[in-house]
Amino acid sequence: MNNAGAMEKRPLYIAIEGPIGVGKSTLVHRLRERMQARLVMEVVEENPFLANFYEDRERYAFQTQLFFLMSRFKQQEELQQADLFAPDTLADYHLLKDRIFARITLRDDELALYERVYSSLEKQILQPDVLIYLSAPIDVLLERIRRRGRPFERDFDPEYLALVADTYRHHFEHYRTTPLLALDNTHIDYASDPEPVETILAEVLRLAGR
Repeated sequence: MNNAGAMEKRPLYIAIEGPIGVGKSTLVHRLRERMQARLVMEVVEENPFLANFYEDRERYAFQTQLFFLMSRFKQQEELQQADLFAPDTLADYHLLKDRIFARITLRDDELALYERVYSSLEKQILQPDVLIYLSAPIDVLLERIRRRGRPFERDFDPEYLALVADTYRHHFEHYRTTPLLALDNTHIDYASDPEPVETILAEVLRLAGR
């Protein structure tokens, strides 16, 4: 009985994943307004190799990927320290995204080394109670990337984005690690319509057993 009570009080950890430009950050902020949760946001702009990566992916892929892996792992370590009185947590990424991108961008020898590092770190992270996977067509992703106006994404390669989206889709077709909520994010308007957020939150709580 005590264990059951502890499980009920334990803060929820919800992560959102999907390809570049799909709307992860927008959804996580809308859910936060509803849940009063703390946010764990992916650190993108602080990666010193990212701009060079978009200009020369083969040359800068390994440095870019390792920086992201270690930066994200440091954030994930902090999730392990949450106590029973901490708020719920919402994250706009999961560490598994590192492996998805690594398998796209790294050469075989680099990937072998990367996998050794990733496998040792993966065992130490907290798995989400529910993982939300967002998807959208390539033209929608490109338009959203254009609208957010990050300088290093100005000339984003559509073929690379299509490969990322396809890899995500394949990965989540076989994902069984945690409860998963898969959403087509093409036409959902979180900014002006609160109803989708309420529907998503209700489904998340159901999958989490709350």
